[in-house]
Amino acid sequence: MAPNVQPDKDFPWWLVIVVITGLWLFYEVWASEIYSAALHQLSKGIWITILVTLIAYFGACVIGLGLALAGLSRFIVLRQAARLYIEVMRGVPIIVLLLYVAFVLSPALVAAWNWLATPFGAGEMRGRDFPLLWRAVIALMLAYSAFLAEIFRAGLQAVDKGQVEAAKALGLSGWQRFRHVVFPQAFRMVLPPLGNDFVAMVKDSSLVSVLGVTDIAQLAKVTAAGNFRYFETYNVAALLYLTMTIGLSLILRRLEARLRGRSGGSER
Repeated sequence: MAPNVQPDKDFPWWLVIVVITGLWLFYEVWASEIYSAALHQLSKGIWITILVTLIAYFGACVIGLGLALAGLSRFIVLRQAARLYIEVMRGVPIIVLLLYVAFVLSPALVAAWNWLATPFGAGEMRGRDFPLLWRAVIALMLAYSAFLAEIFRAGLQAVDKGQVEAAKALGLSGWQRFRHVVFPQAFRMVLPPLGNDFVAMVKDSSLVSVLGVTDIAQLAKVTAAGNFRYFETYNVAALLYLTMTIGLSLILRRLEARLRGRSGGSER
């Protein structure tokens, strides 16, 4: 019989190692002009990374929830359309989708806008009027929405059907059942994978540097190419990403524990 191991109760030695390494890097930043200059340059891209992550993830959640509901619809057209979208988006690498959206879909959208706006006398839109930043946000949004759709679908299907039937017997409408009964329970169950994907998007946001968006990764490439200090520059870039991702992971773990405590208390 396997031992009853509770990983959450283990002492976080991994965090101790990360903290020691981080303190060493922070000391280098404080003591070394090279590290300090690299941090000064790369810190300019933190807000771009945060902006891309938050907007893309929020949009992906909205689209993903809509796809999950479509996939569970009683209409076969909606179910098949949602499945087609999910399989296509999950089958294309994110960097390929990023390039496709930036250089194929975006020019097509600009052309469609010009074609529709011309009869109304609106000004013509040029391709460069569509910023690369928003092209990258759209690409990440489309890519992650397919993965989040499967997470939401699993959570919605995990809700006990008896509770849905009870809510229906009480006279609640379909929207009221979803809002007050189904979604709160499903959200509590899918919070861990949603948090994992949010942390993953923080890292995948570095792919926007392919388009020249001045996030942390792009500034690291430019800075390292200018000072030829690749070791120090990419150490600082790794430190910034680790600070964000590990901080988010710890916050999400605390939130999950609090939600589990509330659910346990409500059951009692």
